[in-house]
Amino acid sequence: MPLENIDIELHIRGVVQGVGFRPFVYRLARQFSLNGNVANTADGVIIQLCAPGGKLAGFVSSLRDKAPAMARITAITQHSCRVAAAAFVIRESRAGFGSHGVIPPDTSICPDCRRELFDRGNRRYRYPFINCTNCGPRFTIISRIPYDRPNTSMQHFKMCGPCLSEYENPDNRRFHAEPNACADCGPGLSWHNAEGVPLASPDPVLQAARALKDGMIVAIRGLGGFHLVVDAENEAAVDKLRRRKGRLAKPLAVMVNDLAAMRRYCHLSPAAAAFAASPERPIMLLPKKVGTTLAPNLAPGIMELGCLLPYTPLHYLLLAAPDSPAVLVMTSGNQNGAPICITNEQALEQLSGIADFFLLHNREILTRADDSVGRHMAGAYHIFRRGRGYVPRAVRLPRRLPEIIACGAELKNTFCLTRSSEAFLSQHIGDLTNAAVLDFYSESVD
Repeated sequence: MPLENIDIELHIRGVVQGVGFRPFVYRLARQFSLNGNVANTADGVIIQLCAPGGKLAGFVSSLRDKAPAMARITAITQHSCRVAAAAFVIRESRAGFGSHGVIPPDTSICPDCRRELFDRGNRRYRYPFINCTNCGPRFTIISRIPYDRPNTSMQHFKMCGPCLSEYENPDNRRFHAEPNACADCGPGLSWHNAEGVPLASPDPVLQAARALKDGMIVAIRGLGGFHLVVDAENEAAVDKLRRRKGRLAKPLAVMVNDLAAMRRYCHLSPAAAAFAASPERPIMLLPKKVGTTLAPNLAPGIMELGCLLPYTPLHYLLLAAPDSPAVLVMTSGNQNGAPICITNEQALEQLSGIADFFLLHNREILTRADDSVGRHMAGAYHIFRRGRGYVPRAVRLPRRLPEIIACGAELKNTFCLTRSSEAFLSQHIGDLTNAAVLDFYSESVD
């Protein structure tokens, strides 16, 4: 005797938007032969199901156990509803004001996109903004939830036919990848001199690599802000960067192409290597090796070096360029004491006396996020500076709290917002010593 169908609605909360969750639910529902629908809302993801009761338990169990790698489910609630469906479909997002929606963090380029980036036969070969539902910008390009393209800085780029076909196909890994684009329809790079004048260049990445090889300082617009970049093996170039930026003694972080290169310059334990290569791609504080080719003025008087791996397609393209130095200084693109620049206009105004060239793009950054910094010690990973890759991921608390804002200190400022049993720590803000940083602080709280 067949089991009676049950109609239920599941409300999923946590990091479940912008991480491939709806196509995952769609495929899972087909696997269990369930009818119904799934939709994003401002308060999470809603799943409505019509199915024999015996299948529902297995579906919910798989929902938790097999969720996409970037997803973080914090709660699943259910109640009865009426579902009129002869199949399972993905519905349009539902707008509204929710208190439990969570924006996912930015993550580094995934292995699949990286393979396509260097595949001459792929239509996104060497496209510096390649991404999918498993990687790419999230927090830094979103203005509000639900996480849909019209609510991001990608709203200005209309997808071409092939991109739209991927975006609308639940079986494609770019299904509802909101930053989805290609060279025909998406953001692009441009190359500028120190005064901001555009310079004709068929390949701005190769131009940047040549400039770095020649000892120049290049300001590069990245994922959560600008970087100031120089050849980390060129002592004169590092000294020029220090003098122009007014950062005379503080250590400078460097980027290398892979873990093998990281081991050439630093002592790297297996545990530290795992964190360095994680999707969050933090700057890892590592013991320096002696006798390397690194410029001695990178971290004077300090036995550690901040080292990180590439996390954007642009980074990989730059380091793979024939003329690129093997190791690059990647320090925040700002004037000393000011917030990191995020717009092209800010950078051209504030960094014109520092950078020799500018490598710009036209995808707007809506939220600043500096690189995260951490160290593996005493058997665990410790975050010293929370930023890109980790923000705004919640920290789970052992009990529920009222809604609180903890404003942080004047120096090395961050703040914290609580919601139920979750604490949301902000990205690194910095010293609240001038109006620009205070504005950054207020924008981030909002």
